[in-house]
Amino acid sequence: MGAAFVLLAILPVGPASWLAVSALSLYVISTSDASSTRRGALILLAVTVPMLWSRLFFHFFAELILRIDAALVGWILRTPRTGDVVEFADASGVLVILPGCSSLANVSLAFLCWVTVSQLARHKRSAYDLFWCLMACFSVVAVNVTRISFMGLSQWHYAMFHSWWGGAVANTAILGLTVGFCMLGVRRELLRPL
Repeated sequence: MGAAFVLLAILPVGPASWLAVSALSLYVISTSDASSTRRGALILLAVTVPMLWSRLFFHFFAELILRIDAALVGWILRTPRTGDVVEFADASGVLVILPGCSSLANVSLAFLCWVTVSQLARHKRSAYDLFWCLMACFSVVAVNVTRISFMGLSQWHYAMFHSWWGGAVANTAILGLTVGFCMLGVRRELLRPL
C-alpha cells in the first residue's frame, strides 16, 4: 500500500497524485484511533474535492452545469438562452458562460471550508450540518449567478463586472458568506469556554 502511494504521489501527473492523497486519507480515517489524526485526514480528503473530484465531475457534466448557470441567469434577466448562451438584457449581444465562469469550482471550495472549520472546531455532528454546508454552497452559487446576471445587462455592465474589481468584489463576498455560514454552523463549539 505504501509503495503504491509513493509511486502515485511522485508521478508528474496531478490527478494520480490527488488520487493517492484520497486513498491515503481514507486509509488513515479507517485505521487511526487518534481523533486528531482522523480529523486531519478528513480535511486532507476534503482538499481532494476541489483538486480532483469536482474537476472530474465537471469534465463529465460540464454542459449540464453550464446550462444550469445559464438558465438561472436567463431567468433573472428574463432573456432567452440557448444552451450556455444568454442574450444581453438590452439585446446588444450575447453572453457565453464558459467553464471558468461556472459556480462548481467555488462550491467545492465552500465544501472544503465547511469540513475544515467543523473539524478544527471539533464540531459534534448534528442534523443541522447539512443545512449549514448547503447554505455555504448556495451562497457561492447566488453570488456567482448574480455577478453573471449583472454582466448580462449590457456590454458596459459586462466590462464593469468582468474586470479585476468585479472579480475581487465577488470573491470577497463569496469568501465572507462561505466562512460566515461555516462559522454559524459551529458557533456552539466556538463559544464554549476553553
